[in-house]
Amino acid sequence: MTGINICVIGWPISHSRSPLIHGYWLDKYDIDGSYRRLPVKPDNLPELIARMRAGEFAGANVTLPHKEAVFGLVDSADSVARTLRAINTIYVEDGHVKGTNTDGYGYLANLRETCPHWLPNAGPATVLGAGGAARAIVHALHNAGVPDLRIVNRNIDRARDLAADLCPSASTVSWDDLDTLLPDTHLLVNTTSLGMVGMPPLTVDVARLPAGAVVSDIVYMPLQTDLIAAALQHGLDAVGGLGMLLHQAVPGFRKWFGVTPQVTRELQALVVKDVESS
Repeated sequence: MTGINICVIGWPISHSRSPLIHGYWLDKYDIDGSYRRLPVKPDNLPELIARMRAGEFAGANVTLPHKEAVFGLVDSADSVARTLRAINTIYVEDGHVKGTNTDGYGYLANLRETCPHWLPNAGPATVLGAGGAARAIVHALHNAGVPDLRIVNRNIDRARDLAADLCPSASTVSWDDLDTLLPDTHLLVNTTSLGMVGMPPLTVDVARLPAGAVVSDIVYMPLQTDLIAAALQHGLDAVGGLGMLLHQAVPGFRKWFGVTPQVTRELQALVVKDVESS
């Protein structure tokens, strides 16, 4: 295996930790390949896809703001990407540029690794937010067998659109009514940017959650959000966002390099150190 070139594209892209993750795996598995950041302006996306068809890159990860735009440019997309209408992983086969979306996979893999006792049918899941991350997670939870999904968003129309697209049986709830859902919520998921460094706080009364509930936050800057800290303080299981970042990278690496990488404690520590130093 020689000279397999992969990139991560976004605008901007300097914040991406994907090169750190994939670079670690390339070294660990002694693979002759490269993975680098590539800033791409929205207007230049068609040119990049053409460069992939020409063989300059064997694939790419896609981050903001390009996930939806790339969906309209690839030659084909798998069923997950078609359902979400967004792509975070590109791979090239026989000159054809193909796309998938591994965000939902990464979320579930992190949830199951951190809380192996979690069962999809144990009770309702309440998802905060209705953006791109929420779409991927609602789709993944629905397919995993969660019987009762609630989508909570300040813009209720956006929540209704998400439910109609991905899970018509899901209920949509105004943010002002969130407290009424907590007493029987088995899994609480924050997919918003609230609580992230530089963003407004997320205020949720986790004391209203039942014993045995799982609290999940996809934010990983800070590594322990106030939501996660509050959940731990109340004796609840808590799942931080860093693991989703690591696990969503696994399928892409396997597609590009033919090796299924492991999310190890060493890798986690490496990324934690990088996050803490930023």
